[in-house]
Amino acid sequence: PGGSPEGPPGGSPEQPREQQPLQDRGSPRGVPCPIPGAVSEPPRAQPPARAEDFYCVKWISWKGQRTPVVTQSENGPCPLLAIINILLLQWKASGVTLPPQKEVITAEELMAHLGNCILATQPRDTSEGLQLNFQQNISDTMTVLPKLSTGLDVNVRFTGVSDFEYTPECIVFDLLNIPLYHGWLVDPQIPEQVQAVGKLSYNQLVEKIITCKQASDSTLVSEGLVAEQFLESTASQLTFHGLCELTAHAREGELSVFFRNNHFSTMTKHKGHLYLLVTDQGFLQEEGVVWESLHSVDGDSCFCDTEFHLSHAPGKEGVTVAPPDHRLQQRQVDQDYMVALSLQQGQDTPSVLSDLELARQLQQEEYQQHRPHPHPASPQLLPAQAAGRPAGERRQRQRPDLDCTLL
Repeated sequence: PGGSPEGPPGGSPEQPREQQPLQDRGSPRGVPCPIPGAVSEPPRAQPPARAEDFYCVKWISWKGQRTPVVTQSENGPCPLLAIINILLLQWKASGVTLPPQKEVITAEELMAHLGNCILATQPRDTSEGLQLNFQQNISDTMTVLPKLSTGLDVNVRFTGVSDFEYTPECIVFDLLNIPLYHGWLVDPQIPEQVQAVGKLSYNQLVEKIITCKQASDSTLVSEGLVAEQFLESTASQLTFHGLCELTAHAREGELSVFFRNNHFSTMTKHKGHLYLLVTDQGFLQEEGVVWESLHSVDGDSCFCDTEFHLSHAPGKEGVTVAPPDHRLQQRQVDQDYMVALSLQQGQDTPSVLSDLELARQLQQEEYQQHRPHPHPASPQLLPAQAAGRPAGERRQRQRPDLDCTLL
């Protein structure tokens, strides 16, 4: 799978933090990290400014307030934008706002907003211990901030939606109190997978697979194959069990970051359903496309507006669509019923016409109806009728009740 977990894990806790070479926690995208001596410097855009250092701002109506959302291009910095967009949507609590006419924002400006929010987390308690801990967290965060625009090194565990191997990158989410979730979980109802995966992280599981393949013990070899099969069958990094746990674990109205396939998305839960914020720059002018539902592991989703109402397909507004041909729709329903009935009875699936074939057959019927016939003629069989009954009979027959249940 092409996720960030493939990168090396964060520095070992036993190693002093200041001695950890940043290259060991490098970005999964191979972007070189800043040198250790420059970590205390505020992140700045490199001159001359590149096109990818500018991000378009999309304005939406969110909880009665005109709210900005920062969009990204194909290779945008999704960790940075996922966090920034949460702060923008939580403007009442975070205080992060943009000028009303803002249309473009730079990476340097985003970093400045993020830095101000992190500094604002300073504890009110003035005890020496808490202040020292805060200063250490700020120092660690300054090390991580430059990576937000390139990619973070996170290493999931398959035991829970909020289970990650701790790496310095996680400090940003902790300081801002932003939940970080994933849905790559092993199904507890498959005991052999539970045994093979255990509580290992992704990196540890990959190492185990390599070791088991080279073992002489057949039990270890078998366990390694089960673990490898689990990774291959869940390459989308979202399992059905993980989706169920994610839905149950996330709180109603909560804004969080969802990690999947090396991508970080802003996620929320509305009336028991999960939605991901649409930040693709291609939808910049689509006011009705704000959220994308997360209800399937195979990528099947739908777009919603800011009120989580199903939105129309992008770019279809104002387009006149011809009214649907009800006879063609009825023909498709008939075919669907015949397929379902044959499957229920254990029979071979009847020949099914494609939409194009149905349209051609319907056009032929129209031609036959309007064609003058001086003498009654026997009905001609259309090519698509070779494996079924005549079209006229299918359309006129009394259809059985379609509200049946397939067992």
